[in-house]
Amino acid sequence: MRFLARERSTIDKLLPGLDQALADHPLLDLERPGSPGIQDFRTAGGPGLLVPTRHKGVGATAVEAVRVQRAIGARSPSLAVATTMHHFSMASLVVLSETGDGLEWMLMEGIATTGQLLASGFAEGRSGAGILEPTMTAEVESAGVRVSGVKRPCSLAHSMDLLTASVRVPRLDGNGEQLAVALVPAGSEGLHVSPFWGSFVLAGAESDQVTLDDVLVPEELVVRTETPVGKALDELQTAGFVWFELLMGASYLGAASALVERVLRRPAVPAADRVALVAALEAAMGGLENVARRVPEHQAEEELLAECLFARYAAQDAIARVVPRAVELLGGMAFVGGDDIGYLAAAVHGLGFHPPSRPRAAEDLANYLEGGPLVIH
Repeated sequence: MRFLARERSTIDKLLPGLDQALADHPLLDLERPGSPGIQDFRTAGGPGLLVPTRHKGVGATAVEAVRVQRAIGARSPSLAVATTMHHFSMASLVVLSETGDGLEWMLMEGIATTGQLLASGFAEGRSGAGILEPTMTAEVESAGVRVSGVKRPCSLAHSMDLLTASVRVPRLDGNGEQLAVALVPAGSEGLHVSPFWGSFVLAGAESDQVTLDDVLVPEELVVRTETPVGKALDELQTAGFVWFELLMGASYLGAASALVERVLRRPAVPAADRVALVAALEAAMGGLENVARRVPEHQAEEELLAECLFARYAAQDAIARVVPRAVELLGGMAFVGGDDIGYLAAAVHGLGFHPPSRPRAAEDLANYLEGGPLVIH
């Protein structure tokens, strides 16, 4: 079948064996806490997908990463959402390495070569906050930085090796503050994981609560930006948002694609209906890929972020049209014959809840279209 062939060819090239390993598991096994898909992702080298090849990673381009996430989403929406958060943290580290103190390559190389997973303690889940706005407090001492705070929900809460948390710390030269990213080892004293996610949908993403209570992070695991807070920080947040929206949008398009793939296997469904479903999803994917082709050269520009948000909302609209129709075409017997169809139909709604939600972003985007700056609340 040619549908999803491009995405599966990409994942087979970059993360050999992962797609087949996921296909070998029943869908609902992958969607429960303790999903075997997380270990499959490690085994295939997934943690190093966005790490540059010069640092012993896979070095995927943004277009390739978008295709990989769609392929994963078509097998396991939970794994796609969880790994998007890992990739978002890694992409932020890659961007930081361009202005940091030069030690970031050691962290990236270590993560890629040992298959470590990053959970995101950034502000992704906090209403009204910038995606990299610090949510943790930090106190600097001679041994490192003591970090306190709570992140909920936090994907990969139980499988993470490191938690990435943005903090503000005093500049080493004493002139004000700077943004830093603390990489907190999962076994640190004072780090606790507790239940938070109450839904069966996307439970395999392990999105529970992570609490840091005066956790000491060694200085070598604190990545500082050496530029003043201001324009460079804005550019960092813009790039982070672009990666987040691209990968999350592709992940949910993958979940919708899983339903459409089931429809395509039913020749009794009229050809016009089958083609219409594919056309809608491929148009949405094309929008995401069009943005991805301009990364990394333009990833810090507000123009690309605006285009990315439009592509993400277009993907939401395509999913909203396609999924109910796909369920209808699959028919009642398929729906009641197991839980997969109902599960996928429920899981795709998650895209609308990721920041920035369309109602919150609408005024900001309208202001941008009228010539104002793009400010995401």
